[in-house]
Amino acid sequence: MQIRVNQTVRDIPPDWRDDTLLVVLREALGLTGTKFGCGVGQCGACTVLVDGRPRRSCLIPVEAVAASEVQTIEGLAAPDGSLHPVQQAWLDLATPQCGYCQAGQIMSTVVLLKARPSPSAADIDDALNGNLCRCGTQQRIRASVLRAAQAMGRTQ
Repeated sequence: MQIRVNQTVRDIPPDWRDDTLLVVLREALGLTGTKFGCGVGQCGACTVLVDGRPRRSCLIPVEAVAASEVQTIEGLAAPDGSLHPVQQAWLDLATPQCGYCQAGQIMSTVVLLKARPSPSAADIDDALNGNLCRCGTQQRIRASVLRAAQAMGRTQ
């Protein structure tokens, strides 16, 4: 079995084929940017993009994405290593505190900004509602989303 992750076709060893996408990404493929949070799809730490939509990788059997494109936090950067504008905004504003939820926050933000290039505060809150941050950095997260939107508007 193979899956396409970050624009690369990857072989999934037979002993991993009954696991969730999260486990396969982290353990079989070494893509540890996607985090295990709650394991029941409630916290958003494991958010990845499947065919461009945010999905909780802890809930998806890996076999369910065999015909899909999966993008993880590692796949956002450009081939030359330059960060995606959302990642750069997170760094510029020192958004994370513990950082555990941030990969999921960033992946959800990428989808938001594709759909709404100039989001309102309500748009941001709605889009990131399912991504929990226990450290309380929501104000910095919102500021980072707005910074990324500005940066992406200048580059489009």
